[in-house]
Amino acid sequence: MPTYIVLMNWTDQGAKTADQTVARYDAAKDDLAQRGVTIKDIYWTMGPYDIVTVVEAADDETATKGLMRLTSQGNLRSCTMRAFGVDEARSLIE
Repeated sequence: MPTYIVLMNWTDQGAKTADQTVARYDAAKDDLAQRGVTIKDIYWTMGPYDIVTVVEAADDETATKGLMRLTSQGNLRSCTMRAFGVDEARSLIE
């Protein structure tokens, strides 16, 4: 299943309600799972991004639809990158 790295920043709205970030994650995890997107890991980070997640989805369209739904709530902006594991990279090179 394709893997995606999602870099997230809080919007002003998200920053004002940062104390709810874990509860929002719990709700988002369930909502995304129902749409075929699985959050494998999540990290609250210091530096240029507030949150970094690793997600899996069946394809780019499924990942995009789920993440667009998440960002449409107004708490986050995101940058999504398709990630390739070792075996996938090996296959691409061969």
